[in-house]
Amino acid sequence: MNSEKHINIAIDGPGGAGKSTVAKEVARRLGIAYLDTGAMYRGIGYKCLKEAVDPTDAAAVGALLERTGLKVEYVGTEQRIILDGEDVTPFIREYAVSKAASDASAIPAVRLKLVALQREIAAEHSVVLDGRDIGTYVLPGARYKFFLTAREEVRAKRRHDELAAKGSDIGFDKVLQDMRIRDANDSQRDFAPLKQAADAVLIDSSDMCIDDVVEAVVTAVKQPRQSSLGI
Repeated sequence: MNSEKHINIAIDGPGGAGKSTVAKEVARRLGIAYLDTGAMYRGIGYKCLKEAVDPTDAAAVGALLERTGLKVEYVGTEQRIILDGEDVTPFIREYAVSKAASDASAIPAVRLKLVALQREIAAEHSVVLDGRDIGTYVLPGARYKFFLTAREEVRAKRRHDELAAKGSDIGFDKVLQDMRIRDANDSQRDFAPLKQAADAVLIDSSDMCIDDVVEAVVTAVKQPRQSSLGI
């Protein structure tokens, strides 16, 4: 890595590509912090559900934001989401929370609030961030950018297996359908849509294990970059 004061690594891509898993391990390997931006949106989604606010209602969510305090804290290297003074980290991985977070993230006011916080953290620390618009909107000046993707069916299977391991009985077809809808919503929204940054390294993880993807990212950070990796 170079000698700049803080190293910011952006990993973008669609759901089920393995961004969070890869980002966490890359951060561990490089000895820097991991900032789970998705967990921040899940915090807002969780509050919407808790207060019975429609996460697609921009006016209602905007009013909710005005009475919402959200912070990111670390216990060792483990990130915690503090919502209105309460650690809600254990509660934000439910399927319903993920859906609410996706809906709320399309509202500009939500993104503006959380992006401001993400930029503050990145300005003060070396971090690995993963999301859908890190390299294009949140940190367009990040030195290291990656776009991690995989074939649709592969991503859906990964997400289905993850949910099944947590005891969910949601069928594969439902997961695939919801993933297609979210992909469309994320890539077609007017404000900060999902897309690969022009200077991002492309990694298709369809036929790669996590260790291979992590190694590819770490190698690219430590050595001169290539234009693409994988298929």
